[in-house]
Amino acid sequence: MPGYAPAVADSERIRLTPRLLGDDGMPPWIPRLILLVFLAGLGFILALGIVRVLRGFLVLLLVSFFLSTALEPGVAYLAKRGWRRGAATGVLFLLVFVVGGTFLAMMVPLIVDQTAKLIDRAPGYLDQISEWLSTIGIEFSGDRLGEAFTTLEGDVEGFATDIAGRVFGVGTALLNSVFQLLTIALFTFYLTADGPRLRRTLLSVLRPDAQREMIRILDIAVEKTGGYFYSRTLLAGLASLVTWAVLSVIGVPFALPLGVWVGTLSQFVPVVGTYLGGVLPVLIALLESPGKAIAVIVFIVLYQQVENYLIGPRVTAQTMSLHPAIAFGSAIVGASLLGAPGALMALPAAATLQAVVSTYIERHQVIAEPPPLEAPEPVEPA
Repeated sequence: MPGYAPAVADSERIRLTPRLLGDDGMPPWIPRLILLVFLAGLGFILALGIVRVLRGFLVLLLVSFFLSTALEPGVAYLAKRGWRRGAATGVLFLLVFVVGGTFLAMMVPLIVDQTAKLIDRAPGYLDQISEWLSTIGIEFSGDRLGEAFTTLEGDVEGFATDIAGRVFGVGTALLNSVFQLLTIALFTFYLTADGPRLRRTLLSVLRPDAQREMIRILDIAVEKTGGYFYSRTLLAGLASLVTWAVLSVIGVPFALPLGVWVGTLSQFVPVVGTYLGGVLPVLIALLESPGKAIAVIVFIVLYQQVENYLIGPRVTAQTMSLHPAIAFGSAIVGASLLGAPGALMALPAAATLQAVVSTYIERHQVIAEPPPLEAPEPVEPA
């Protein structure tokens, strides 16, 4: 009968409604969704709290991973020639230790000598400052400086207490820094020496297709980070030799340690390393004569331009090709997130990310103008 079908449909809909909505009129997946959202939010809050508590340790671990990735090409090179990975890692560590110790041994006499020279010449500098200030109507003399010290004489005990506290704080910070360096060295050694076994352990939990993609990404990271480290080392050595030669010609004392100082900071401190490294030789040259300081400034500016446009692109052509704006922005982001370690790791991290993205994204040639439309060929009548 025509009116019978709607009645059956209504009864079926009434009978199926409790299964779709539940006895209380709510779909059964809603409570599960609410529970999952609550658990996910709780897990995120707990993870965020753990990261905040372990932030220092995680930063040390990240720095160790970066250093082990930088050392991996050298260790792999020695391992292919029959070296055990532990011995190869130990040799590279010893080399880094010798270079760092030599650098510190050269810098300590420089600092001591120049500090003593600055203290010895301080009265003359004060007299020159006093004469210059008197020309603009400001009275400043050694007598006034003595009166200032006499005024502060009653607070000598508090001043000494403050100095002692600061010295204790510096000692504590130094011990903390030594402990952090030893921790980084320990983790870096084990991550480098046991790198293949650690990678196999981590990759064993992934499917074969995911393992292949992860190995590909790790190879890109090792290539870019190692290329960054070794290319920067080469540029630092070249900059050190050139700076040493030029400072020797100019007549600046301690030319060799100053050259190593400028070469190291100019290559391993992103963007502004050349200018930060050039401050120290300029100040030391200024203690000799203003003309030498001007000559050092001219050399640093000229060498920076030559390196940026002639030397650097040829050395880093096969390792990193970052736009200066991207390099500067990544250094700022890295410093904002992790401080000085983040600024040092920002450039290889950005190069690795760029290489990974370019590997998985297909690019097409951009058509500046649409091609002209071709006239249809005439059709001959059959």
